[in-house]
Amino acid sequence: MHTLFKILAFISLSISTVTMAATINSDCTFKGKKLYGNVKFVKNFADIRVKYVNNFEDIRVKMVDNFATSCGLWKVDNNFPDFTVEVVDNFEDIKVKIVNNFEGIH
Repeated sequence: MHTLFKILAFISLSISTVTMAATINSDCTFKGKKLYGNVKFVKNFADIRVKYVNNFEDIRVKMVDNFATSCGLWKVDNNFPDFTVEVVDNFEDIKVKIVNNFEGIH
């Protein structure tokens, strides 16, 4: 009985971990950080860890030079960033696809 309880607890924990996929809110925020505006890419201690993908993205991002004022528009700004990003291969917070058109959450 005790072993059965351990197995069920493990399965429950595994399922909850798998379903904890990126949750980008409808207002284009993640963990309280907006996903548009000025971004600084860092190697450690980022606000958001992203993985670049070609399919099954959480958000589509367009890199711009000016006016990053809507969801998915990012402008690189190393001096006054709105949020910081670390690009990783594993253990990402969100998956990002870089696009030229149709940025945002889809």
